[in-house]
Amino acid sequence: MLDALFRDVTAKIVTGLINARRANGGLKIAEERPLPNEEAFVDSIINSFDKQMRGLWQPGRFERGGNTKTHGIVRGEFIVHDGLPEELRRGIYAEPKTYRAWVRFSGPGPYITPDIDDVGFMSISIKLMGVPGPKLLDDEKFTQDMLGVSTPTFVTPDVNANAQLQIESLKNAQIFYFVNLHRSHILDFIMQALWLKTQSSPFEAPYFSCVPYLLGSGQAMQYSVWPRRKRRTPVPRLPFRPPDDYLRDAMVATLAAEDVEFDIRLQLQTDPHLMPLENNAVLWPERLSPRRSVAMLRIPRQKFDSPAQLDFAARLSYNPWHSIPEHRPLGNQSRARRRMYSTLSRLRHTMNNVPLYEPTGDEVFE
Repeated sequence: MLDALFRDVTAKIVTGLINARRANGGLKIAEERPLPNEEAFVDSIINSFDKQMRGLWQPGRFERGGNTKTHGIVRGEFIVHDGLPEELRRGIYAEPKTYRAWVRFSGPGPYITPDIDDVGFMSISIKLMGVPGPKLLDDEKFTQDMLGVSTPTFVTPDVNANAQLQIESLKNAQIFYFVNLHRSHILDFIMQALWLKTQSSPFEAPYFSCVPYLLGSGQAMQYSVWPRRKRRTPVPRLPFRPPDDYLRDAMVATLAAEDVEFDIRLQLQTDPHLMPLENNAVLWPERLSPRRSVAMLRIPRQKFDSPAQLDFAARLSYNPWHSIPEHRPLGNQSRARRRMYSTLSRLRHTMNNVPLYEPTGDEVFE
């Protein structure tokens, strides 16, 4: 309780300092403004990831450039609430409906390490299936992807900064991106650090989109995924080293005994400056727009840790542009993801000699 209170107070102070250094661009709700040289920064990011992936992985065993370690991929149901307010009934939230989903829980990257060595950060990737309507990418016809991480602001404010970070990451010197004499990002570092902690289970952390999306025409939002489970799984063997894959072990034990549920919440953009689209290091204040529950992600009891099912995770490509137009990704880092994720996914699949694959939900594993 005290940790959360300290974190929230500190986050407000740091957010205020970040905003004090930002000019008001005079944008409207859901209005975007491309950055100068935006595509060149995207080229730089892709080039850095390409070099890093080729240096780390061998053909046939290529891994993702980020969110690299798979803790597990599980079947889920995405259940849209009945009786939502009119302004929330857009896109997949237009009517009460249940979508089947493949949900991947993962660690950071670009390395695959024992969980305790890189444990402060986790991510969730949700692929809804059976979503009707035209899509913004044509490599999948019936999916809607949702991505979240366990920190509520993105690690970089924009693609310019992201390109700088990936250059340092290629040298395994990320700290010099945050702390340097020329373009310091120490405030962004503090915001990330406030939410980093030793994780107990991927089922026990909230996840945040960090970047905005449309919610129908002329309306922008961010989404978040909140665990309904209140119990905390003890980290095994402490103060000695836990097992290398103790986060997956926690998932296995939980789903052997019970279902897991998450609350899906949307936060509407109500102030274009204090809730920006083009700067993703700014925490959107809940005093201006509370997070509102719109759906439940239910993960039923299941066994998921067979080698075949874990290998299945490597066949999938998650991209926020696997989307209907009503939920188009917004902002420069979202625009970058369209080309970056597609390019790096094709690289990974080509190097593994595995074709791109759109799941149906009917997959069966031995």
